[in-house]
Amino acid sequence: MESSHKDAETAAVAAAADPRGASSSSGVVVQVREKKGPLRAAIPYMPFPVAVICLFLNTFVPGLGTFVSAFTVLCGARTDLPDRHVCCVFWLNIAAALIQILTAIVMVGWIMSIFWGMDMVILAISQGYKEQGIPQQL
Repeated sequence: MESSHKDAETAAVAAAADPRGASSSSGVVVQVREKKGPLRAAIPYMPFPVAVICLFLNTFVPGLGTFVSAFTVLCGARTDLPDRHVCCVFWLNIAAALIQILTAIVMVGWIMSIFWGMDMVILAISQGYKEQGIPQQL
């Protein structure tokens, strides 16, 4: 009984010392995936310049960049909702833009709008890395 307790402590110390989060003796690899809600998953993967323009628009006019990004979905931009129809994803983006516009008067929508624009740029950068085959570290 005492030896199993010490083995568990040793494994915990080894896992804490390993920066990858896995014990080298057990060979277990832990992978964490972000679960996105439907509004967050509806953000389109746009070209980098378009994403920066949407961020700029969202910074100065809350919801406008999100509104513009909704139309990129109709132009063929990919999203993380492949099982949903294009019109559904378009309306999800329009809903996100309306939420940002309507809640901007209490600053919540403005902050949400800026973060939404930052997510657009991050997705554009990650898409660029995937297309070029370069390993990414965001």
